[in-house]
Amino acid sequence: MADVEQIADRTGAGIALAYRSGEAGPVAVVACLLDRIEKRKADNAFIAVTADRAMREAEAAERRYRAGAPLSALDGVPIGWKDLIDIAGAPTTAGSKVLGNGPVKTGDAPIAANAAKIGMVTLGKLNMTEFAYSGIGMNPHYGTPVNPHGTPVAHVPGGSSSGSGVAVAARLLPCAIGSDTGGSVRIPASYNGVVGYKPSLGRIDTTGVVALARSYDTVGPLARSVEDCILLDRALRGAIGAELLRADLAGLTLLVPTNFVTVDLDDAVAANFERSLAALSAAGVTIRREKIDVLDALVEMNARHGTLTAAEAYYEFRDLIDGEQVGEIDRRVVRRIMDGKRMTAHDLISIQRGRARLASALRMQMQDALLAWPTTPITAPEAAPLAADDEVFHRVNLRSLRNTMPGNVLDLCGVAMPNGSDAAGMPTSLLVSAAHGDDERLLAAAIEIERVVKAEDGA
Repeated sequence: MADVEQIADRTGAGIALAYRSGEAGPVAVVACLLDRIEKRKADNAFIAVTADRAMREAEAAERRYRAGAPLSALDGVPIGWKDLIDIAGAPTTAGSKVLGNGPVKTGDAPIAANAAKIGMVTLGKLNMTEFAYSGIGMNPHYGTPVNPHGTPVAHVPGGSSSGSGVAVAARLLPCAIGSDTGGSVRIPASYNGVVGYKPSLGRIDTTGVVALARSYDTVGPLARSVEDCILLDRALRGAIGAELLRADLAGLTLLVPTNFVTVDLDDAVAANFERSLAALSAAGVTIRREKIDVLDALVEMNARHGTLTAAEAYYEFRDLIDGEQVGEIDRRVVRRIMDGKRMTAHDLISIQRGRARLASALRMQMQDALLAWPTTPITAPEAAPLAADDEVFHRVNLRSLRNTMPGNVLDLCGVAMPNGSDAAGMPTSLLVSAAHGDDERLLAAAIEIERVVKAEDGA
């Protein structure tokens, strides 16, 4: 058999191929990853490890492979779940000690049950920003996950799906599931150098998932390839559909805004973005550069009325925020939720009507194009200054969220993929987005875009 350590470093699809070819079995790969997780507990990627369940599921998968009857293309592939998703046998903490004292769940959320039905192996529950309300990824209760690129100086992992991004980047598992309300899949994908997919609202079931803002909440995968994200999208939805066909890059148009999301970028972010666009243009993609007034109008709307996320977060967590346990909650999260408490009914309705109007205007300008811009305007910042000063934290948090937030407000679907690094080795990322419901076309294009961008980056 081949080197199990090397096989465990592959994509989910690559690991499954090793099972089918007989290079390795699920038991050996899962045992290898559980050993890695144990040795790297100090990295704080996991809140809970479900080792007994993982070995049971791996043994069952191994029996199926030996019988020549795997359940799916991901049978036996390890996966981890952001700890706001219900998994049988553990409480759902949402990154909070307050919720961590809640009851042990008796069943999996539907998305986790769907993954189990096709043979995926649950390794555990992944760390996150408390209540999923920050793009930085710090957690004072369970420790902040360690960005594997940030050595010797610690850099933040991005949030709120911090453990999901770190676990995939650190090779603790090939696939992880996060949630995205303002960028919480795409930001940790960017900061950790992995692929993240935010689906259209409602595409993937959020039953059994702790809510932050139901008008924006989505669930999506972080992985090492677009191919894995496509397979995981199918798995989470319980879908049995036709094979996705690759897009023809010669027929693809990317609309690149000249305002807001492409200004005030880190030098490496700007340089790598332009390098990616040049490579895609050489591959036949049409690049349209236009000002998108909708983006500026969105900023103005948020400045005038606040955010729908804050209002809905206060609704979800009002009893805790206004109760005696508020002192046990991350003060930085409390501060953001309190912004929602101060909003008026006029603010709320203005945002709801405004986002519908802006989404329609954007779709008209896009026509048949996909959108392209840097996933984050900066690379993962150093952690120490943010931990030391709340004002610096909040300023950098808003900057981290700047380029991903429009995707939730305007109900876009998007794929973030690595496209290089800065001088310190911190990853940069390209975000390609499509209008609501255009997920299949987006994913078909993304797998081809990834091929070109990786070749240009030398990956």
